[in-house]
Amino acid sequence: MPQHPTRQVLAIRPLRPFLAARMLRAAASTLLAAAVGWHVYDLTGSPLALGILGVVQFLPVIPIGLLGGALADSRDRVALARRAIYGLASAAAGLALAAFSGAPVAWIFLIVLVYSVGEALERPATGAILPALVPPVIFGAAVNVVATGRNAAWALGPVVGGLCIAAGGVEAAYALATVLLVASAGLLGVVPPALPDREASAADDAISLRAVREGISFVRSSQPVLGSMTLDLFAVVFASVDALLPVFARDVLDVGPLGFGLLSGGLAIGTFLMAGWMLVRPPSETPGRSLLLAVAVFGGATLLFASSGSLALSLFALIVAGMADQVSMVARETILQLSTPDALRGRVNAVNFIFIGASNELGRAESGALATWVGAIASVWWGGGLCLTALGGVAVWMPELGRFRVHRPTYARSSSSDPASG
Repeated sequence: MPQHPTRQVLAIRPLRPFLAARMLRAAASTLLAAAVGWHVYDLTGSPLALGILGVVQFLPVIPIGLLGGALADSRDRVALARRAIYGLASAAAGLALAAFSGAPVAWIFLIVLVYSVGEALERPATGAILPALVPPVIFGAAVNVVATGRNAAWALGPVVGGLCIAAGGVEAAYALATVLLVASAGLLGVVPPALPDREASAADDAISLRAVREGISFVRSSQPVLGSMTLDLFAVVFASVDALLPVFARDVLDVGPLGFGLLSGGLAIGTFLMAGWMLVRPPSETPGRSLLLAVAVFGGATLLFASSGSLALSLFALIVAGMADQVSMVARETILQLSTPDALRGRVNAVNFIFIGASNELGRAESGALATWVGAIASVWWGGGLCLTALGGVAVWMPELGRFRVHRPTYARSSSSDPASG
């Protein structure tokens, strides 16, 4: 009897330190995001400041993200990601020092900007590593395995962050994030190099405007790739509630730092639960259809969160949204990686990072600004409705996304090499 795809993935030795590094990086990421949001709101008491925080985080996404993608297609992607994560650790240490010294919010914004620059350099390289470690035939299962570990860490990070804030202040949360990032970079040191395909991508063009345009042109020419990115962009811009969780925790639900930690981890708890279920299921052959359905559930869960007046129901809504987000993430990643030649993976991942960064950070900015004008609850209601409207538009105008299918012969044709395993 053939071995289950999940077991085949876990048998790949080089994948194990990469998986551990991704988990530590994910825990640090959500812990830090929760801590920064709490810190900024604690200093200012303003939802608009949370929106400004989102703008600051988005500023480096396009210019630095495109540069990071070109670098990832010309250098060892593992080494590039490792150096960038050490930079993230330095920025997290700077936040801890700023919090300890009582620095004003302007300094927090400046350090967050530096952190976002490092993240924009790291994400395209990290996103292009997994295809070099896993055979394409089990890539969908590998995405889910990595996502399961990462989502467990995402769920744990904000909860631990809330405990740290309650016990030792926001500086304790920043310090722990620094330690986790250093450990993540250390684990990447034992992952084999991930070099791009030199035959199809000349090093001389790696960081040129022509090289950047190649990645953008590929995305524009592939409707499933462009459709999945566009759907993520508009859905999350409209339906993101992350930036408003400090407002809901303190002013709407009145649940304090521990309740805030639970709410911050709600999405990740849902993604972890769904990832665990998906581990025992075969990969979907219709990821495009799965993506459309998942976004519909995500929008509905956002509306439920807006109507909630209790911690339990709010947490349930976030968990359901997280479960839908896990399905959409696996579907989107499968479409992206299996449709992209290796020589372009860094640049296409950079475009994907820009879409994700735009959706996350601009979503926070939109939420913070709208909440200032109409209130947090009305802002989330509006966002959930616009998410479902955007879903209908993408389904109609990009029909190839819903028709996208994956078969084993497709995996086989996309394979250029078999990574070492066992």
